[in-house]
Amino acid sequence: MPPQMIVLPVGIRLGSNMAQAEVSQEPKRHEATKVKLGVGTPGSTGTIKTKPVDEEQENRSKAARGAIFLGFVVVVYLLYLIISGQMGEFVSALGSVDLGWVGLACVCFVSYFVFGVLAYAIAVYIDHDSPVGIRDLMSVEASGIFFGNLTPMMAGAVPSQILRLTRTGLDVGEASATQFTRFIMFQFGVVLFAAIMLVAKLGFFFETYGDIVMINVIVFGVHFLELAGLFVICLCPGFVMRVGNGLIAFFSKHNWLKNTEKWNEMVNVQVMEFSEAFMTAAKDLPSMGLTLLVTMAQLASFYMIPWFVLHAFGIEADFLNCLAAGSMVQMVATAVPLPGGTGGAEGSFFMFYGGMFGEAASAGFIVWRIITFFGPTFLSVPLLGLRSRNRSLSLYQRVQRIKNGGHHGSGAATLHPGHHK
Repeated sequence: MPPQMIVLPVGIRLGSNMAQAEVSQEPKRHEATKVKLGVGTPGSTGTIKTKPVDEEQENRSKAARGAIFLGFVVVVYLLYLIISGQMGEFVSALGSVDLGWVGLACVCFVSYFVFGVLAYAIAVYIDHDSPVGIRDLMSVEASGIFFGNLTPMMAGAVPSQILRLTRTGLDVGEASATQFTRFIMFQFGVVLFAAIMLVAKLGFFFETYGDIVMINVIVFGVHFLELAGLFVICLCPGFVMRVGNGLIAFFSKHNWLKNTEKWNEMVNVQVMEFSEAFMTAAKDLPSMGLTLLVTMAQLASFYMIPWFVLHAFGIEADFLNCLAAGSMVQMVATAVPLPGGTGGAEGSFFMFYGGMFGEAASAGFIVWRIITFFGPTFLSVPLLGLRSRNRSLSLYQRVQRIKNGGHHGSGAATLHPGHHK
């Protein structure tokens, strides 16, 4: 799954109760139907009823439209190969593929998935009494891949993952907090990885690709500004709320804003909840640092896949150059507002890898796209229904139990059959 764009539904509470429970407590069971929100002024509250079924149906509808669109794109691409006379070269290149290297490329994506689950597990571990289990997190990660790949700029990933987390017993606020902890570090990792690659390989980029690399520098700048904006919201919520309310008043005065209530709620509720979630998670700096390291490993697993694909076609290439190019390809692809980054993925791949693949560029793109996009999208479907069966012990409590040699003690909860699902 490429880097995500944040889309947080109006009314989601991002505050969390992380690390508040005693170790000896059993995992909480939460209401997933209501969430308290402060609206407008301090102390005022509102109750917004969530409709997870409707949200899921809407997500599925968007994913279905995305799948149809991508199917149309594949047909157009095959027609292009036939009309342009490249089909013979394409088939010949595919016939020479070394499946052993393709298998290793697939292992890289499996590693990407595993690191993604591990990053979520760290966020869950911080909350000592969270009911979320590993199978739940596998479903959450798979949901991000499936709905993210089939919606423009991965807009469906975050809402679907929050919905999956609420099905574990978390309320909407706690699910959003867990998702946000993961998301902010993912975005930070994407920008940091790209910055390292640009600095380390900027000479290679200009020497090989010329001034066209400035497109990637601009895209990197956009991602950096997005991340900076998130940190401003997290660290200076009061300032953001004052500016936001001022803009709402200005636009409303000129009748330029239709849904004033929605924007009022976003500025006066979600900004503060967003900030609270970040400040709560940031209190555990070691866990945040570990999450960042896992995220960097996850991104590296994804970006190195083209190197294995090149070897599958018998082509030698510099590993770091491929890693840097992979980072740039995804930066461009995620900036295109179409399902699967259509247009950006093709253009950036041929720009950065076309010269490396030579005549096998079209076949190389198809193999890369199958491993990183089409394959994972289909294979994630059976994982969407995974659920952890035993919620009597939180992930934190399970780790403590292992440390204690599998015996009940400090950090271990007493099993209660009534809490098994």
